[in-house]
Amino acid sequence: MEPAIDFIEVIEDAIDRDTCAAIVTRLRGSDTLQPGRVGGGVHPELKRSRDLRISGDASWADVDRRLQEAVFVGVLGYLRKYPQVLISPLMLQRHDAGGGLRRLQADDFATMDDPSLAELARTCLRPGAINLQWYSAGEGGYPYWHCELYPRDPGAETLHRHLLWTLYLNEDFAEGETEFLFQQRKIKPRAGSLLIAPTAFTHTHRGNRPQGGDKFIATSWILFQPADKLYG
Repeated sequence: MEPAIDFIEVIEDAIDRDTCAAIVTRLRGSDTLQPGRVGGGVHPELKRSRDLRISGDASWADVDRRLQEAVFVGVLGYLRKYPQVLISPLMLQRHDAGGGLRRLQADDFATMDDPSLAELARTCLRPGAINLQWYSAGEGGYPYWHCELYPRDPGAETLHRHLLWTLYLNEDFAEGETEFLFQQRKIKPRAGSLLIAPTAFTHTHRGNRPQGGDKFIATSWILFQPADKLYG
């Protein structure tokens, strides 16, 4: 019997361990860490961490670029496995050999070369800002069951989140898994591995507390392009 599809993908060795260790060292030495926030603000009873948003910070531009590149490679693999990520919400069309338009089908993704798929992904999707997070042993974590969509901001930016991702930067601790409620699955952190999953309530999840050592991650989302860019 085929295992159930849960749309949770883990890409091992998305970045190398030396790069992970260097990021952790830099984060430990940062003097601009802030208390971790959730959608409604700082609520340590829901999430307890020290965070650093690196996107837009020139001093972290090299790390931001390296992480975004690794995530983009992972997303392309995710799209090849689940082309409905783009087809289902966007009803994509492309020009055929005769110059007309036809709807893209899932089978088209299998024959699409990497540059074409990358162009399609960039046309439809955009990267979110990267947040580095430091969870202290025994007390840090995000134990509140949550998803990544919420309608709080007037611009509906948070409703454009399509995929979540987490890149684990270390593994020298116990527990600290990313746990998905309905899939009954715990993702064990491994330095350099990249987790990708949908953002909706179907993938309600939490970050369990690390034990015996601190946990470090990079995390963000893949969002749809704004409507004016998608539809003109």
